[in-house]
Amino acid sequence: MTSEPTATDAPRWRRRKTERPGEILVAALDVFAESGFAAAKLTEIARRAGVSKAALYLYFATKEDLFREVARSLAAPNLAVLAEALEASQIPFAEVAQALLARAAALLSDPRAISILRMVLAESRNFPDLARIWREDVVEQVISLVSRLIARAQAKGEVVAGDPRLHAFTLMGPLVMGGLFRAVFGEEGTNAPDLAALATQHGRAVLGGLVAHPKELEP
Repeated sequence: MTSEPTATDAPRWRRRKTERPGEILVAALDVFAESGFAAAKLTEIARRAGVSKAALYLYFATKEDLFREVARSLAAPNLAVLAEALEASQIPFAEVAQALLARAAALLSDPRAISILRMVLAESRNFPDLARIWREDVVEQVISLVSRLIARAQAKGEVVAGDPRLHAFTLMGPLVMGGLFRAVFGEEGTNAPDLAALATQHGRAVLGGLVAHPKELEP
Protein backbone atom coordinates (compact mmCIF):
# COMPACT_ATOMS: atom_id res chain seq x y z
CA MET A 1 0.00 0.00 0.00
CA THR A 2 1.44 3.37 -1.03
CA SER A 3 1.70 5.89 1.77
CA GLU A 4 0.49 9.44 1.37
CA PRO A 5 3.16 12.15 1.03
CA THR A 6 4.16 13.52 4.41
CA ALA A 7 4.56 17.16 5.38
CA THR A 8 8.29 16.68 4.83
CA ASP A 9 7.69 15.37 1.30
CA ALA A 10 5.19 18.06 0.29
CA PRO A 11 7.68 20.87 -0.44
CA ARG A 12 9.62 18.51 -2.71
CA TRP A 13 6.39 17.63 -4.55
CA ARG A 14 5.46 21.28 -4.95
CA ARG A 15 8.96 22.21 -6.09
CA ARG A 16 8.91 19.44 -8.70
CA LYS A 17 5.68 20.80 -10.15
CA THR A 18 6.97 24.39 -10.29
CA GLU A 19 10.18 23.24 -11.96
CA ARG A 20 8.34 21.63 -14.88
CA PRO A 21 8.03 24.75 -17.08
CA GLY A 22 11.78 25.29 -16.78
CA GLU A 23 12.50 21.67 -17.64
CA ILE A 24 10.21 21.92 -20.65
CA LEU A 25 12.03 25.05 -21.83
CA VAL A 26 15.43 23.36 -21.55
CA ALA A 27 14.14 20.42 -23.57
CA ALA A 28 12.50 22.71 -26.14
CA LEU A 29 15.68 24.75 -26.55
CA ASP A 30 17.64 21.60 -27.31
CA VAL A 31 15.04 20.23 -29.74
CA PHE A 32 14.60 23.55 -31.57
CA ALA A 33 18.39 23.93 -31.83
CA GLU A 34 18.80 20.38 -33.17
CA SER A 35 15.76 20.08 -35.45
CA GLY A 36 14.56 23.57 -36.31
CA PHE A 37 11.06 24.88 -35.71
CA ALA A 38 9.06 23.03 -38.36
CA ALA A 39 10.60 19.63 -37.60
CA ALA A 40 10.54 20.01 -33.81
CA LYS A 41 7.99 17.60 -32.33
CA LEU A 42 6.13 18.44 -29.15
CA THR A 43 6.10 14.74 -28.31
CA GLU A 44 9.92 14.73 -28.35
CA ILE A 45 10.08 17.89 -26.23
CA ALA A 46 7.67 16.33 -23.73
CA ARG A 47 9.68 13.10 -23.67
CA ARG A 48 12.95 14.90 -22.94
CA ALA A 49 11.27 17.01 -20.26
CA GLY A 50 9.85 13.90 -18.63
CA VAL A 51 6.22 14.97 -19.00
CA SER A 52 3.28 13.85 -21.12
CA LYS A 53 2.26 15.82 -24.19
CA ALA A 54 -0.98 16.65 -22.38
CA ALA A 55 1.01 18.06 -19.44
CA LEU A 56 3.08 20.17 -21.83
CA TYR A 57 -0.13 21.76 -23.14
CA LEU A 58 -1.02 22.79 -19.59
CA TYR A 59 1.90 25.22 -19.71
CA PHE A 60 2.17 26.12 -23.41
CA ALA A 61 -0.86 26.25 -25.71
CA THR A 62 1.07 26.24 -29.01
CA LYS A 63 4.55 25.61 -30.37
CA GLU A 64 4.81 29.38 -31.00
CA ASP A 65 4.07 30.06 -27.32
CA LEU A 66 6.77 27.59 -26.39
CA PHE A 67 9.26 29.25 -28.73
CA ARG A 68 8.46 32.67 -27.24
CA GLU A 69 9.37 31.41 -23.78
CA VAL A 70 12.51 29.75 -25.14
CA ALA A 71 13.57 33.08 -26.68
CA ARG A 72 12.90 34.86 -23.40
CA SER A 73 14.80 32.23 -21.45
CA LEU A 74 17.90 32.85 -23.55
CA ALA A 75 18.04 36.60 -22.96
CA ALA A 76 15.69 37.58 -20.14
CA PRO A 77 17.63 36.17 -17.14
CA ASN A 78 20.84 37.84 -18.33
CA LEU A 79 19.01 41.08 -19.08
CA ALA A 80 17.15 41.20 -15.79
CA VAL A 81 20.27 40.71 -13.69
CA LEU A 82 22.34 43.09 -15.81
CA ALA A 83 19.65 45.78 -15.96
CA GLU A 84 19.10 45.70 -12.21
CA ALA A 85 22.82 45.90 -11.49
CA LEU A 86 23.64 48.63 -14.00
CA GLU A 87 20.59 50.80 -13.44
CA ALA A 88 21.25 50.80 -9.69
CA SER A 89 24.94 51.53 -10.07
CA GLN A 90 26.82 54.80 -10.33
CA ILE A 91 29.69 53.44 -12.40
CA PRO A 92 30.81 55.51 -15.42
CA PHE A 93 29.10 54.82 -18.71
CA ALA A 94 32.35 53.58 -20.27
CA GLU A 95 32.34 50.68 -17.79
CA VAL A 96 28.61 50.11 -18.29
CA ALA A 97 29.14 49.86 -22.05
CA GLN A 98 31.97 47.37 -21.69
CA ALA A 99 29.79 45.23 -19.41
CA LEU A 100 26.96 45.30 -21.97
CA LEU A 101 29.28 44.33 -24.81
CA ALA A 102 30.85 41.52 -22.80
CA ARG A 103 27.41 40.12 -21.90
CA ALA A 104 26.29 40.31 -25.54
CA ALA A 105 29.46 38.50 -26.62
CA ALA A 106 28.83 35.75 -24.08
CA LEU A 107 25.20 35.30 -25.20
CA LEU A 108 26.06 35.25 -28.89
CA SER A 109 28.89 32.78 -28.27
CA ASP A 110 26.47 30.23 -26.82
CA PRO A 111 26.05 27.53 -29.49
CA ARG A 112 22.39 27.11 -28.55
CA ALA A 113 21.70 30.81 -29.10
CA ILE A 114 23.45 30.65 -32.48
CA SER A 115 21.37 27.58 -33.41
CA ILE A 116 18.14 29.38 -32.50
CA LEU A 117 19.19 32.49 -34.42
CA ARG A 118 20.02 30.31 -37.43
CA MET A 119 16.58 28.70 -37.11
CA VAL A 120 14.85 32.10 -37.05
CA LEU A 121 16.75 33.23 -40.15
CA ALA A 122 16.00 30.00 -42.03
CA GLU A 123 12.34 29.50 -41.13
CA SER A 124 10.84 32.95 -40.52
CA ARG A 125 9.52 33.17 -44.09
CA ASN A 126 7.30 30.15 -43.49
CA PHE A 127 6.72 31.03 -39.84
CA PRO A 128 6.62 34.86 -39.61
CA ASP A 129 5.85 34.69 -35.89
CA LEU A 130 9.39 33.44 -35.25
CA ALA A 131 10.94 36.70 -36.45
CA ARG A 132 8.31 38.77 -34.63
CA ILE A 133 8.83 36.91 -31.37
CA TRP A 134 12.63 37.17 -31.64
CA ARG A 135 12.37 40.91 -32.36
CA GLU A 136 9.89 41.64 -29.58
CA ASP A 137 11.27 39.41 -26.86
CA VAL A 138 15.01 39.52 -27.51
CA VAL A 139 16.12 42.35 -29.81
CA GLU A 140 13.74 45.04 -28.52
CA GLN A 141 14.45 44.10 -24.91
CA VAL A 142 18.18 44.53 -25.46
CA ILE A 143 17.84 47.80 -27.39
CA SER A 144 15.42 49.22 -24.80
CA LEU A 145 17.80 48.42 -21.96
CA VAL A 146 20.81 49.94 -23.73
CA SER A 147 18.77 52.99 -24.78
CA ARG A 148 17.69 53.62 -21.18
CA LEU A 149 21.26 53.39 -19.92
CA ILE A 150 22.48 55.76 -22.64
CA ALA A 151 19.70 58.26 -21.92
CA ARG A 152 20.63 58.17 -18.23
CA ALA A 153 24.28 58.76 -19.10
CA GLN A 154 23.31 61.67 -21.35
CA ALA A 155 21.37 63.25 -18.49
CA LYS A 156 24.54 63.01 -16.39
CA GLY A 157 26.63 64.58 -19.15
CA GLU A 158 28.60 61.39 -19.81
CA VAL A 159 27.41 60.67 -23.35
CA VAL A 160 27.21 63.03 -26.33
CA ALA A 161 23.84 64.29 -27.59
CA GLY A 162 21.86 62.18 -30.03
CA ASP A 163 19.00 59.71 -30.23
CA PRO A 164 19.64 57.12 -27.47
CA ARG A 165 18.13 54.36 -29.59
CA LEU A 166 20.43 55.11 -32.52
CA HIS A 167 23.39 55.24 -30.14
CA ALA A 168 22.28 51.82 -28.86
CA PHE A 169 22.40 50.40 -32.39
CA THR A 170 25.83 51.98 -32.87
CA LEU A 171 27.10 50.35 -29.69
CA MET A 172 25.62 46.88 -30.10
CA GLY A 173 25.60 46.55 -33.90
CA PRO A 174 29.03 44.95 -34.43
CA LEU A 175 28.31 42.23 -31.86
CA VAL A 176 25.04 41.42 -33.62
CA MET A 177 26.88 41.30 -36.95
CA GLY A 178 29.42 38.93 -35.43
CA GLY A 179 26.62 36.71 -34.15
CA LEU A 180 24.92 36.75 -37.56
CA PHE A 181 28.22 35.81 -39.22
CA ARG A 182 28.44 32.73 -37.02
CA ALA A 183 24.78 31.86 -37.54
CA VAL A 184 24.94 32.10 -41.33
CA PHE A 185 28.44 30.84 -42.13
CA GLY A 186 29.30 28.75 -39.08
CA GLU A 187 32.61 28.81 -37.23
CA GLU A 188 34.79 26.09 -38.73
CA GLY A 189 36.96 27.35 -41.57
CA THR A 190 35.12 30.68 -41.91
CA ASN A 191 37.47 32.92 -39.92
CA ALA A 192 34.49 33.79 -37.69
CA PRO A 193 35.24 36.65 -35.30
CA ASP A 194 36.13 36.03 -31.66
CA LEU A 195 33.19 37.83 -30.10
CA ALA A 196 34.90 38.50 -26.77
CA ALA A 197 37.83 40.13 -28.57
CA LEU A 198 35.41 42.03 -30.81
CA ALA A 199 33.57 43.35 -27.75
CA THR A 200 36.80 44.62 -26.21
CA GLN A 201 38.19 46.20 -29.37
CA HIS A 202 34.89 47.72 -30.49
CA GLY A 203 34.29 49.09 -26.99
CA ARG A 204 37.56 51.00 -27.08
CA ALA A 205 36.85 52.32 -30.57
CA VAL A 206 33.22 53.37 -30.22
CA LEU A 207 33.45 54.89 -26.78
CA GLY A 208 35.84 57.52 -28.09
CA GLY A 209 32.89 58.90 -30.03
CA LEU A 210 30.09 58.28 -27.54
CA VAL A 211 31.65 59.41 -24.28
CA ALA A 212 31.46 63.16 -23.72
CA HIS A 213 34.95 63.25 -22.21
CA PRO A 214 37.11 60.69 -24.04
CA LYS A 215 40.07 61.37 -21.75
CA GLU A 216 38.19 59.30 -19.16
CA LEU A 217 38.98 56.23 -21.30
CA GLU A 218 42.72 56.71 -20.97
CA PRO A 219 44.53 54.17 -18.75
